[in-house]
Amino acid sequence: MNILVVGGGGREHAIIKKLKENPRVSKLYALPGNGGIAADAECAQISATDISAIVDFAKSRGVDFAVVAPDDPLAKGCVDRLHEAGIPCFGPDAKAARIESSKVFSKNLMKHYGIPTADYAVFSDPKAALDYLKTARYPIVVKADGLALGKGVLIPQTFAEAEAAVKSIMEDKVFGASGNEIVVEEFLTGPEVSVLAFTDGTAISPMVSSMDHKRALDGDAGPNTGGMGTIAPNPFYTPDVAKVCMDTIFLPTLAAMRAEGCLFKGCLYFGLMLTPDGPKVIEYNCRFGDPETQVVLPLLKTDLLTVMQAVESETLADLNVEWSSGAAACVILASGGYPGTYEKGKEITIPNTLAANVTLYHAGDTLDGGRLVTSGGRVLGVTASAPTLKEALADAYAAAETIQFDGVYMRHDIGRKALAVMEER
Repeated sequence: MNILVVGGGGREHAIIKKLKENPRVSKLYALPGNGGIAADAECAQISATDISAIVDFAKSRGVDFAVVAPDDPLAKGCVDRLHEAGIPCFGPDAKAARIESSKVFSKNLMKHYGIPTADYAVFSDPKAALDYLKTARYPIVVKADGLALGKGVLIPQTFAEAEAAVKSIMEDKVFGASGNEIVVEEFLTGPEVSVLAFTDGTAISPMVSSMDHKRALDGDAGPNTGGMGTIAPNPFYTPDVAKVCMDTIFLPTLAAMRAEGCLFKGCLYFGLMLTPDGPKVIEYNCRFGDPETQVVLPLLKTDLLTVMQAVESETLADLNVEWSSGAAACVILASGGYPGTYEKGKEITIPNTLAANVTLYHAGDTLDGGRLVTSGGRVLGVTASAPTLKEALADAYAAAETIQFDGVYMRHDIGRKALAVMEER
């Protein structure tokens, strides 16, 4: 089979490496891919948002199945267009992708169908938003309605900070049209859990839970990033919590989407907060998370392509999706200055051999005259799988220390909270 994966980051590399395990896969393409992905798939310099070029490429290469991984092409209807060309796909159509591409849509969906989430208000007028924020309780959460590369969520601690957030999003348009509307919601407290789930719109098969680390620096200090590391499974996500989430969040969300006439097929990401009042939805994503995918997929025992095809054919209920009982940890190696400004083109030095349980997922690099050099903020995801989380973290960090490029930095406390919880039990 000829398989196409749309995207070019660490998440896509994890998907490609897992698909590559299937002997039926004869050819893998990545659009646009990156320097490291080029070792596992044929890359072509076509943007993930150039939908027409993606469809033309898929038709010309005889692609049998496509995986659309990033949010932007999903929201722009890449799956719709590939389906029109007769190419089976994994991923939601544009109508269903609104669950991520519009915070207003998702919040209204949860409110209408009684899915637990934070109280909120929606504003399209900056003045009205500021009037509301003058009497609000702080801290508070301000979200741009549309997609913003994972950076459209701000948490003002004071009215002055909220005023600056509204100006930045709605008036200065730092996120473009994504900031035409904002959602202001109450600040929730409790452990955060990420749960990705395979779904064909009716049946749902949750993946192993995970824990992301969003802040740039140790001790959850510094600015928010796209994610500096992940671990799986998440110790806060117990079997009892999982049952509550299935009954009150997962199945009701799928039913709500069906009722709205937008069947969701693909990977539905549930960003959850385990509050004192029970689990609540912080956000939905219409695709695999990054870097959650880099710790979840290594634990998948069932063939990924088989699962994706079952989602597309709406036969997921007939498939038993199995997972390893071990753990995985991912440490992100980032460019100095990320998530702010950073220099590119730094040569990356990687040992010829790494431990058998360690995998490198390439995110922000490119080939320059045969040299692998940095091209993004998050450059590499160093993932280790092991019987225990403690072992996985030790192995991931040991490997991460052997990789070098000018300005490289990482957090040194990934998984520390998770280990502390496990030791208390």
